[in-house]
Amino acid sequence: MSTIIQELAPAKVNLTLDVLGKREDGYHDIKSIMQTISMRDDIELELGTGQPWSLECDKEGFPTDETNLAWKAAKVYCDALGKDPNGLCIRITKRIPSGAGLGGGSADAAAVLRALNRHYDYPLSMPALAELGAQVGSDVPFCVIGGTALVEGRGERIRSLKAMPDTIFVICKPDFSVSTPELYRKLDETAIAKRPDHTAMESGILSGDQLKIAQNLMNVFDPVVTSDHLELNYIKSIMNSYGAIGSCMTGSGSAVYAMVSEFEIAAVICSMLKENYPQIFIAKTV
Repeated sequence: MSTIIQELAPAKVNLTLDVLGKREDGYHDIKSIMQTISMRDDIELELGTGQPWSLECDKEGFPTDETNLAWKAAKVYCDALGKDPNGLCIRITKRIPSGAGLGGGSADAAAVLRALNRHYDYPLSMPALAELGAQVGSDVPFCVIGGTALVEGRGERIRSLKAMPDTIFVICKPDFSVSTPELYRKLDETAIAKRPDHTAMESGILSGDQLKIAQNLMNVFDPVVTSDHLELNYIKSIMNSYGAIGSCMTGSGSAVYAMVSEFEIAAVICSMLKENYPQIFIAKTV
């Protein structure tokens, strides 16, 4: 008889994101303060199906084979712990847009790791589970742990911070996406004029000062993407004109988010943007 387990897969935004340089392994060192938000996918695992592994997604355009990060996460976990679920079906209800910088695939992978760890009665601690997640993708370790955290290295070094004060975000995903490897290549060739002040951001989080947090939002990828896609400036100008206390691109884009102090402001920003940008969402810190 099969067993079904479910797990939430929340998205993330980067409050700060700096790229420090290229490593010998070809990856880049980053430094970023990340925050989990309420926008989420839902993951369901059915173990003991007695059938070959499979993956189902309710939206088209997502891989449903071993190239999906959720599948990779299940394989890494089972291989590392010598577990055989006797058949596995992964089902993903997709809400996080892809190619947005919101960590959708990583969130799904992290949810699979947490679900399997719970099913097998927690053989791994959360830090050990995050370490395992680093084999799957750079954002997976943070997505395993979640909350508010300073993330360094390739994404595997995580220091949890005091929870960010309750905040509402408006997230707008324009209809283009950006190649992350291409973006890193461009950044390598660009002189970075201004970098995030992680210390000021952490200070704002520690003191619960929402305005200070908003004033220190910064992502070194933002100007690089905006130089090719000026509509990001338009989106941010609408957000700021209608009451956002700060706005920024998340990850390698292309989603832009606004921090707002009240739901009513979020609703107005949504109404101003939704005609041109149907992929617009309201979320909060979790």
